[in-house]
Amino acid sequence: MSNKAVISLSTGLEDAERVTVAFLVAVGAAETGRETLMFLTKEAVRLAVEGVAHGVACDGCPSLPDLFTRYADAGGRYYVCPICFNAKQLDAEQLIQGAEIQGTIPMWKWIGDEPATTFSY
Repeated sequence: MSNKAVISLSTGLEDAERVTVAFLVAVGAAETGRETLMFLTKEAVRLAVEGVAHGVACDGCPSLPDLFTRYADAGGRYYVCPICFNAKQLDAEQLIQGAEIQGTIPMWKWIGDEPATTFSY
């Protein structure tokens, strides 16, 4: 059985509930000891910029800052699509903890030869 999880997220704060669900899955994987990588594309790349992820998506949902903190504390990592990030003219100096500008080839290298559990949001 694989011990790696990859969560692909293409949605940003325009759908905060989807972001929350993706982070709940990522936090669950990381906190149970899986090596966990979130691959952020499209609008989700904005979430990798310090100060962007804030608020609560729904009544009873955990706050986004709390989920981000838990994910970081559990060793979760982010690969941020360089094409999407650069197209939005975002500042790489403002990346959150654990985030790197990396594309699909580094993601596949991170996965390596073993299978990985994947989710896409």
